Amino acid sequence: MDDSLTIPKVISVDDHAVEPPDLWTSAAPARIKDRVPRVERANARFGWSGGKHVVERRPDGDACDFWLYEDYEWPFSQTFASVGVEEVDNVPTNYDIIRPGAWIQSERLRDMDDDGVEAALCFPNTLPRFCGQTFSERTDKDLSFWCLQTYNDWIIDEWGGGDGRNRLLPAVIVPFWDVDLAVRELKRCTDKGAVALSFSENPANLGFPSLHTGHWDKLFAACQETHSTVAMHIGSGSRVYATSDDSPFIVSSCMLFVNPMGSILDFVFSGTLERFPQLKLMYLEGQAGWVPYVFERADKLWAERGNNAFGSDLKHKPSSYMAENVFHCIFDDDTGLRMRDVVGMDQICFETDYPHPDGSFPNTRSTIEKMCTANGLNQAEVDKLTRLNAIRALSLERFGFTS
Repeated sequence: MDDSLTIPKVISVDDHAVEPPDLWTSAAPARIKDRVPRVERANARFGWSGGKHVVERRPDGDACDFWLYEDYEWPFSQTFASVGVEEVDNVPTNYDIIRPGAWIQSERLRDMDDDGVEAALCFPNTLPRFCGQTFSERTDKDLSFWCLQTYNDWIIDEWGGGDGRNRLLPAVIVPFWDVDLAVRELKRCTDKGAVALSFSENPANLGFPSLHTGHWDKLFAACQETHSTVAMHIGSGSRVYATSDDSPFIVSSCMLFVNPMGSILDFVFSGTLERFPQLKLMYLEGQAGWVPYVFERADKLWAERGNNAFGSDLKHKPSSYMAENVFHCIFDDDTGLRMRDVVGMDQICFETDYPHPDGSFPNTRSTIEKMCTANGLNQAEVDKLTRLNAIRALSLERFGFTS
């Protein structure tokens, strides 16, 4: 790397907190203690088919911790906490063998210090899934809401509290089944220090109304009012695209950008970003290299058929809604950086994705150095990639973050 360039303290826009095994059981009153999420260990073997995990409990399997909640069973795969593992595979794991930094606050802060990371936006990781869709899927909504609020209190007050304040930044979840309740929960959480809302990249996939209905406008208005970024993680739509039932996961992994691509187009062509011009969106693990062509195509279609023939009557060309509103989050996207003048250098953020397989720990600084050198970034661009864009994207000035 050019000796004149330096890597500042990093603000990662996508990390995960592995929920502790007693998160709900330790907080539950006696009347519901036997119904809240709990962990049970059993031997199991894992596989992969058509974009979905295949799990079989069997005596000759490996020790696996299972989250159990009502009719739902979530098996703990190494792919959700692989940090420190040299050869990552879709195999069972458990709390005894994963790296402590995945779920113990003091150990995470130590790992961040060693890796040159000042702060990290933290998302759910195990039972809740990336936008809390597990709670939306259960039948007892009173219990679901208690579990959801207990999670939010934990990630704000415990994981993101104490020594984690302004370092482990909470992204919270809301009850998608009731928009008014979701608005109240978002405001409750932002009053306590929440930074972002973990939303679904495609709520229609979860059985809820699409963005094109206007159903979510109350929630987006609340996000705009509270400066809560709408953060959408790969997988928050509960579907990973697969070309066939027997396609290997590498095929799906190569196409992960398909979900954020569709989501951004929904936000634009639904008019959501026109109605809420201050709303900020982030796409975690969405990468950026695909953006220039997609919006070249969108602008072309809008210009040719802007009379609502294609179901859209936007006042301005689609790409114009991207410049201030949408942030693309990368961990190894050289193409996106080469195209940064088209994507918008002000809209690209870096993520360490701790503790997942694509994560950069413990080599975050060298990973950034390699990307910046390969793509000719200058010091101002390095600063934007590593922290300044994250501060803008998450409105972190309100918490005292500066350049």
